[in-house]
Amino acid sequence: MKTIRIATNDNVEVMLEGDKRGHKLAACPIAAGEKVIKYGHSIGVATQDIAAGEWVHSHNLKTGLETVEDYAYDPIPCTLEPKIGGSFLGFEREDSGVGIRNELWILPTVGCVAKTAERIACKASELYSFSLQSGCSGIYAFPHPYGCSQLGEDHENTQKLLSGLLHNPNAGGVLVLGLGCENNRLENLRPMLGEYDTKRVRFMECQQFEDEETEALRLIDELMSVMQQDKRTPQPAEKLVLGMKCGGSDGLSGITANPLVGRITDRLIAEGGSAMLTEVPEMFGAETVLLERCVDEGIFTQAATMLNDFKNYYISHNLPCYENPSPGNKDGGITTLEEKSLGCVCKGGSAPVVDVLSYGERVKKKGLSLLNGPGNDLVAATALAASGANLILFTTGRGTPFGCPVPTVKISTNSPLFAKKGNWIDFDAGRMVDGMSLDLLTDELYAYILALASGEITTKTEQNGYRDIAIFKTGVTL
Repeated sequence: MKTIRIATNDNVEVMLEGDKRGHKLAACPIAAGEKVIKYGHSIGVATQDIAAGEWVHSHNLKTGLETVEDYAYDPIPCTLEPKIGGSFLGFEREDSGVGIRNELWILPTVGCVAKTAERIACKASELYSFSLQSGCSGIYAFPHPYGCSQLGEDHENTQKLLSGLLHNPNAGGVLVLGLGCENNRLENLRPMLGEYDTKRVRFMECQQFEDEETEALRLIDELMSVMQQDKRTPQPAEKLVLGMKCGGSDGLSGITANPLVGRITDRLIAEGGSAMLTEVPEMFGAETVLLERCVDEGIFTQAATMLNDFKNYYISHNLPCYENPSPGNKDGGITTLEEKSLGCVCKGGSAPVVDVLSYGERVKKKGLSLLNGPGNDLVAATALAASGANLILFTTGRGTPFGCPVPTVKISTNSPLFAKKGNWIDFDAGRMVDGMSLDLLTDELYAYILALASGEITTKTEQNGYRDIAIFKTGVTL
């Protein structure tokens, strides 16, 4: 049986083959009540004596996490050596960085016009030709069920997410489509938008027009006249804003795909770029790995507050903070949230944490930022896009077809998944298990990212037409 210990002080080994690939075996006897160590950190407590070579999982291991914690700032030296950057061909924006796509997005302010937005996108798509290299590369609607019957934070979250998407650099043109009687009317949304390129944004309330589809097509034609003049120009890699997300993880996520993404994160940041790590509940149990890398005590305090506020969100609903991992995670060998989180945060590499972003807040600094958001795939990926990510690296050990508004690169943690679901997965990190070096995989994935950013290739989600958004909801519906 082929196994691996990730850190020298681990007392479990991970199986790399067979039906229980990704599951754990005790590397030595573990007494009841003793901590089980993986990644060099505790992933929980043994609930009974475990013999050497015995399977370690939910039947004999439980979480050791508590609830809200008092964190102490104990920084470690954390710097990346600057590197000469790569380059790509992108669409430079006057107000929002550089896009790797030049798409026209239709953003409904309320769920009542969600289907109208989809109909308009479909009709408009029949009228124009598209290209990844110049002009418009596609017209897409992003329906959602919100924008009315919401109060307080929920209402603000809807506005923040729509505002963030409007500013995403991959959107070369935006039609904001309202109904006219909703809470989130255009007159209420506009103040949230801040400054934007007026040549590239149009607004419309459907109740004001006898034929809303004809009027929408007229506005789209105005936007297309601007976008059809757009051309890609050489851009340094530092203009990229990378979002990182775990999908259905397995026991190999923290061994193959997530460390690979961490290498990409470090490389891009060393070249002057930006990256965002979200999924706050999947930082629980691995907090110190991130907190000790905060560049100053102010950023540390913001990060610690974000973590405890998210725990209090669960507590306020009388729910456990550590309900994760999911059934799919457990099938793949992950037993506790600590184990999942320690693998998850590997995507942040070793870069210093330079900022903490609230939900819906756009990225402001070069380097690694922590973005407040849940672990849910669609909600977290949408949050990354709204905060300015122009592509997302999405690791998965279980597989998923979903895509968000920006190119979503699916990276498999194991090669059998890549072989089975080639219609979903873009890159196979599982080759590391078979001996391919992390350095070679990093070079290959980085070259793939630059080609993707230049419009030379597309992701499987783009090819399949999978583009969805989901907005974080915490409160009541009227």
